[in-house]
Amino acid sequence: MKNSIKVLIGIGVIAFLFILSFIGGYNNLVSKSEGIQAALGQIDNQLQRRNDLIPNLVETVKQFAAQEEEVFLGVSEARAKLAGATTVAEQAEGDAAVTSALSRLLAISEAYPELKSNQNFLQLQDELAGTENRIATARMDYNNVVKAFNERIRRFPTVIYAGMLGFDKADYFEASEGARTNPDVGDLFE
Repeated sequence: MKNSIKVLIGIGVIAFLFILSFIGGYNNLVSKSEGIQAALGQIDNQLQRRNDLIPNLVETVKQFAAQEEEVFLGVSEARAKLAGATTVAEQAEGDAAVTSALSRLLAISEAYPELKSNQNFLQLQDELAGTENRIATARMDYNNVVKAFNERIRRFPTVIYAGMLGFDKADYFEASEGARTNPDVGDLFE
């Protein structure tokens, strides 16, 4: 009788440890998943900051280069594309469109020396450069969190139950195909 009680206690302890391990693993996955959402939110925050700066930059450039309407329209369309993005891939495409449009807008300053010396323009350009750095950092942080999460759900023993609990591989924030090429600004100087 004493041996059977010891065996039952042993089985109970093993089951209890297994349950604790499962709960700990689940909670870890929840934390990592929330970390991904927080990092993605930081990318959104920085992209919004950039989008808030763009109208001021456009208005400053418009004062000096009213005939560049095509560039201004491109910036507006790119901002709308980014604002309408609902997935990480769409966000990457919208971000690439905004980056390309901003490159064209900033290239205009080369054709207008008085714009290059305008204090408001220089300040906005500096703020935009700082924001671009923050966006790059936020993307890197997001991808690092996604990497840690994806590694976790693919490791044993988590791989056994991660899929059953609804934890799927997260997408990295990757540059869209258009972002890999430099924007053509040559026609701005003709």
